[in-house]
Amino acid sequence: MPDFDSMPVEALIRKEGFGCSCGKHHFCALDYLGVGPGKIREVGKMVRAMGCVKPFLVCDQNTWEAAGRQTDELLTRDGIAHVNYIIPCAGQKIAPAEWETGSCLMHFDPACDLILGVGSGVINDICKVLGNALRLKSAIVGTAPSMDGYASNASSMEINHVKITLFNRAPKGILLDTDILAKAPMRMLWAGLGDMAAKYIALCEWRMSHLVTGEYYCEDVAKLMRSALNKVMDAADGVSGRDPAAIQAIAEGLVVSGIAMAYAEISRPASGLEHYFSHMWEMMALERGEPYDLHGIQVGIGTVLTLKMYRKFRQIRPDRARAEAYWRDMTEEKWRSQIERIFGKTASEIIEMERKAQKNDRAGHEKRLENILKNWDAIQRAVSEELPEEESLRALMEKTGMPTRPSDIGISVEDTVNAFIGARDARNKYMSCSLLWDLGLTEEFAAYLKEVAEE
Repeated sequence: MPDFDSMPVEALIRKEGFGCSCGKHHFCALDYLGVGPGKIREVGKMVRAMGCVKPFLVCDQNTWEAAGRQTDELLTRDGIAHVNYIIPCAGQKIAPAEWETGSCLMHFDPACDLILGVGSGVINDICKVLGNALRLKSAIVGTAPSMDGYASNASSMEINHVKITLFNRAPKGILLDTDILAKAPMRMLWAGLGDMAAKYIALCEWRMSHLVTGEYYCEDVAKLMRSALNKVMDAADGVSGRDPAAIQAIAEGLVVSGIAMAYAEISRPASGLEHYFSHMWEMMALERGEPYDLHGIQVGIGTVLTLKMYRKFRQIRPDRARAEAYWRDMTEEKWRSQIERIFGKTASEIIEMERKAQKNDRAGHEKRLENILKNWDAIQRAVSEELPEEESLRALMEKTGMPTRPSDIGISVEDTVNAFIGARDARNKYMSCSLLWDLGLTEEFAAYLKEVAEE
């Protein structure tokens, strides 16, 4: 693998990809990538480079004003026929849900050969789903550096009021004009910084899972993610002033996150337990019919919470007898009761997921416990090498004005503790909460989180 520190982000999408000692040939399927000032002017060039002739342009009322109208004018200037569709929202923010996606489909012109979104997370996710359903390429003109899904093949969607992840097609083209991104609402800039801060824990827990479960891990992909993360944190002081260097670093970091996931063919380089605080809070809000905050804002708070828990994690020693006693006590009936209490109407889906994943299986637990005991020093070394101190990261975030505590966005301590307990079961992904369960320490850490969540 080359030295990523010296490569421009656009070079990461080279057609031939990169050979790697991990055994994979790392590749990102992007046809066109542009990040920097004035990049929106390349929209016609991007469409043609993708081999397309008539885009279906999708935006909402806010993103039409931010960049949709300009995109329309630039396509017209370049002689590219296109169809515009502004998703109606009647003053409300749109959701990545069935109505919005179906609305786009109902207004789609079959003569179009490209789904071209103008927006950020929600628009991008809708366009990925739409492109996949229609077997067409999608592309995105970004309006905010608010999330790391620009280059990802996953869409975070709401189906029957349940938050799920759909794996479909990654966009083939991305344009992030930093002049436009810098004008996004400050909360969206905070969200991008929060989503990048998460990478500390993502990388740590990727290494942890490799040691405990044998999951694939690539140090070169991890190095790529670390490099982008460090650039963002070095420039983070400039976020509150919308400094061009800070906006450029965050935009590139968010794109690199998607590229790293494409290289690894998993989401590991970009998310760990901190993301699951956000996922759980969103599921709770949907269950209650309540609004929830931007994903990156919630992830940033989840990052601070997870770092607080790692303070205690550094002090523990694994105990085989305690771990085995906890597993014996966690009967199927007791586990189901906990799932039903936390997940409500979606509990049946979580229980069905466990039937397939078998995370509660005794043989699997014994094998993981053996690996934890054998690799404990290496696990603690990963924690020490990857994670910053919670106080220093929180101070940096607070300097930008970001929320850092659950109560800052209306989340209760009870919901925070339940999010931690439920995170292990929300997906089949091995994280620190999974390791604590294997060690019989879930309740102890839940009680600790209850004490420190609002510190």
